[in-house]
Amino acid sequence: MEKAQVLELFELPYSDLLLLSSDQAHSSSSSPAKLERLELLKRTIMETLGPMGPGLLSVSGVPNAAVLRHDLPLARRLALLDSDLRNRILKENKLGSDVPLKNPERNVSSFAMQLRYVDQNSNSGGGEFHDRVKGFGDGEFKNLGSDLRELGFCMMELGLRLARVCDSAIGGRELELSLLESCATKGRLIHYHSKLDGQLLLKQKKKGVKKKKEKQGNVDVDVEHGGIREGSGSNLWQQWHYDYGIFTVLTAPLFLTQAVEGGGGQIMESGYEECGYPNGHTCLQIFDPNKKGIFMVDCSPESFIIQVGESAEVISKGNLRATLHSVLRPGKLENLSRETFVVFLQPAWDKVLCISDYPMKCLSLEDQYLSISSAEEEEEGILEQQNRIEEIEKIVPPLSSRLKDGMTFAEFSRETTRQYYGGSGLQSNSSR
Repeated sequence: MEKAQVLELFELPYSDLLLLSSDQAHSSSSSPAKLERLELLKRTIMETLGPMGPGLLSVSGVPNAAVLRHDLPLARRLALLDSDLRNRILKENKLGSDVPLKNPERNVSSFAMQLRYVDQNSNSGGGEFHDRVKGFGDGEFKNLGSDLRELGFCMMELGLRLARVCDSAIGGRELELSLLESCATKGRLIHYHSKLDGQLLLKQKKKGVKKKKEKQGNVDVDVEHGGIREGSGSNLWQQWHYDYGIFTVLTAPLFLTQAVEGGGGQIMESGYEECGYPNGHTCLQIFDPNKKGIFMVDCSPESFIIQVGESAEVISKGNLRATLHSVLRPGKLENLSRETFVVFLQPAWDKVLCISDYPMKCLSLEDQYLSISSAEEEEEGILEQQNRIEEIEKIVPPLSSRLKDGMTFAEFSRETTRQYYGGSGLQSNSSR
């Protein structure tokens, strides 16, 4: 296996994002040198998010970032709780779940909430952060819902401001207005399971099945299906896909390692602690068609990642480019888990997507790849990379097969979901 290529994301300081998305970016009272710097920065952003760039960047220096991220380890605690206790905690915090939590072999646990722009605006002045209640009872989840909303509103603001910057470069306000017209978005607290988590969940299920059979007379526990797109292979936490909204905003991931005690066939966790990025990157990987390769994404630990979705590519008429991505699972680190919070910014369901004047690119990943193939590159392991790209191509349906001119975003969402998952394309509790 060739050594992973690492992509260090372009880092946009939050202070510059504020300037670029405010009237100061065009104010005649600003000095020529300041205006020139901001214009250069705007061009760099568009190059990064545009057809010749990777399609994602990071925002650093966000106020209170460390405090806002404080709840990320609770994703794992929630995932491993007894189902009855977890359901009560989710209900109290106005959270739902959009993955099959009854399936102990799942790679991912996801806890979703709706975030409304009207609430974000009313909380834009900020507020005091809640004190954390320590302990192993449900007290540590006491303020989870309100804390996650605080984090979600911050991330929504980042996406809105970036949309305003892109609109300024493209002309008009369609990206920003498309977000505001949707009225609401979805946030997800996600736990990517370690191999140890899987063993603990199987052990937990066996206990639950035994108790249920005792009460109900050998009735098996049903396993639900559907939810977040997990990796089907052992080396992926999340399978290759495009996000089909406008922007996806993510916290830089937090990684946890678990200490294990065992003996006599018994496996028990004795604690966990935070750790740095495994192998020096976030485990988020992208396919870059310009560089014809797969890259591991790296960014500073307290930054926020913003990546382009397919709706933004269409609405911007190709000035922005969606990011094809997956999440790699480090094979040799069996006690490593990954925690993150994600906000999906999308247009209103009745937004009409017009592609009649959009330069639709119908080339497959394989065609893009083969255009630069050479004997020298093959000697450097490019054939192995090509095989991986061909496998991705089998999994990811091209945009041209999912989007027709005049479709609403709801229709596009349903067709995309159908081609990825099969069935009717309806997801009652979530959008991917």
